[in-house]
Amino acid sequence: MSEHLLEVRGAFKHFGAVQALSGASLHVDAGTVMALVGDNGAGKTVMTKSIAGIYVLDRGEILWEGKPVTISGPKDAARLGIEVVYQDLALCDNLDVVENMYLGRETLSTVRRLDEAKMEAETRRVLRDLSVTTLQSVRLPVASMSGGQRQSIAVAKAVLWNSKVVILDEPTAALGVAQTRQVLDLVRRLAGQGLGVILISHNMSDVMEAADYITVLRLGQTVAHFKKTETSQREIVEAITAGQLSYVPGMEEEAAV
Repeated sequence: MSEHLLEVRGAFKHFGAVQALSGASLHVDAGTVMALVGDNGAGKTVMTKSIAGIYVLDRGEILWEGKPVTISGPKDAARLGIEVVYQDLALCDNLDVVENMYLGRETLSTVRRLDEAKMEAETRRVLRDLSVTTLQSVRLPVASMSGGQRQSIAVAKAVLWNSKVVILDEPTAALGVAQTRQVLDLVRRLAGQGLGVILISHNMSDVMEAADYITVLRLGQTVAHFKKTETSQREIVEAITAGQLSYVPGMEEEAAV
């Protein structure tokens, strides 16, 4: 496959005196899980928020299906088919599953009323396609559900809108063993349905189990890209902590002025 589904090349982003990204790159293909790893401050969040349209890169290029695109806001990302599940999940505890899935994107009937039957049917279909079987009812409030179930709902919400790339920010953080198993299985099912998945995680066990490829960021630069079957957890950790930087941060920016 000559063209990646999503690719970022030479991304630069600064906030005042802080250089968050310094020429970082990554790519993800359809039907694969790419784990984005790095220490705190490595640039993972800035990179993914730039893809999602929260931040606009100072320099660099984002390609979608091989063609350069401009992502100036979250709506641009959503139109392409990029959805993000943040660590806080952005779910409303007082609403049920259907209401959360369609929050802000409600479906109206021909008489301009909420089409509850259609929304509920689509919610059930997406959950069934993702093999989310632990929910007793899609009409129960989210507040009554476990961490794993909430994560599954947030992922299903992203998939509902015909997404092609789903970015998952620490999806197993604070989950127990059984709930983590449930979420990792869900991650693999997303790839199995042909989606490209970017998995942000500090948990190397989860990375080694769920990912096909691993991209390592260090101090805003991409220092390694591994195929999971050709690397080890030790090699990944070494890249996270001591991966070779291509240049001293700040020097290229000064030269570009």
